Amino acid sequence: MNIVDQKSLMTQSDYVKKLRPLLPPEAFLADPNKVWILLINMMIMIVGWAIASYLDRWNWYLLWLYLPISLVMANSIIVLSFSTHDLLHSSAISNPTLRRVISLLGFTMSWMPPTLWKAVHNREHHNKTNAEQDPDRNYLYSQPNSWGKWVQNIFVPSSEVNPILLVIGMAHAWGVHVFRNLTSVLFFNNRSAEYPVFAFSVSEKERRAIALELLVLVALHLTIFLDLGFSPIKILLSYFLPIWIGYAGLIFYIYTNHMLCPMTEQNDVLVNSLSLRVPKIFNVLHINFSYHTEHHIFPGLNPNYYPQVQELLLAHYPDKFNLMDAGQAWKLMLQTPRHYLDQNTFTDWSGSKIVPCPDLRAQSAQAQVQKF
Repeated sequence: MNIVDQKSLMTQSDYVKKLRPLLPPEAFLADPNKVWILLINMMIMIVGWAIASYLDRWNWYLLWLYLPISLVMANSIIVLSFSTHDLLHSSAISNPTLRRVISLLGFTMSWMPPTLWKAVHNREHHNKTNAEQDPDRNYLYSQPNSWGKWVQNIFVPSSEVNPILLVIGMAHAWGVHVFRNLTSVLFFNNRSAEYPVFAFSVSEKERRAIALELLVLVALHLTIFLDLGFSPIKILLSYFLPIWIGYAGLIFYIYTNHMLCPMTEQNDVLVNSLSLRVPKIFNVLHINFSYHTEHHIFPGLNPNYYPQVQELLLAHYPDKFNLMDAGQAWKLMLQTPRHYLDQNTFTDWSGSKIVPCPDLRAQSAQAQVQKF
């Protein structure tokens, strides 16, 4: 059980004040080398489509040989999303036009206009993490039963989810998230839409930029389809399959970032965020994205230094920092409902199942003891 005393919460600036002097100055410098990661993975996608353009010359019984390429492309979709996410938090590219172009290309396979991302993620989510105004939190039980809430209810890992729908949801939940927020700001933009988790608004300048960027994204995807000759097998293996697998990888991280945590009135990231222990290969491949609490404390930090931040958190806030094995976090998600009844309690769609938010630190400590 994890009952949070809202009056005892700290702020991000409290942690920054304590921890920043303990980190080397170079940790806060922009790392232009990270842009190369982004560009390399763009090239992987292009090479994958170039190979796919010849699939119509392959014998049908050899098409399975393309599956490893689909898997590599899926990982590139994850890396492109995470590296573009980092790019838009840093100053690695100072020229605004070049920055916008690179970020648009980086988010192409995620269908995310960069201007929308800066609004929904950098501005809304980071400043209001797991608060009622956070567009990335669980739905509230008290919110209207909209189509957005219903879709999330049947797709998101919970104690009630159907396993088949969960698998389908892993491949499509990211797309639902983008569609929900994109249509909300383009068609309403006055916080009247009931289907998003929380309907935020953007300026008219941002709204026009989002619409323009969306048109560019549509044109880029049409170009991919044209290059593949609108061939069903080429599109399936080199477009949809990498997207489905890549989105599943993205959403696995996103689900565990905050959705097991209690809601907080004040943005205490050690309470409302969770970092994961994953095999080292995934930290190498995914630019240390598992260090999520660390990222919320220092959003613009060079990701190479997140392990140092974690060491500091374990040293200075051992009784507060949420750190858990990825497998254990997933298991907990499948054991708990996914709607907030209140700040410290989960419930199901019907409101009949009442479960306190789990004490993540206690659960993790118990699992570590059991290992030995």
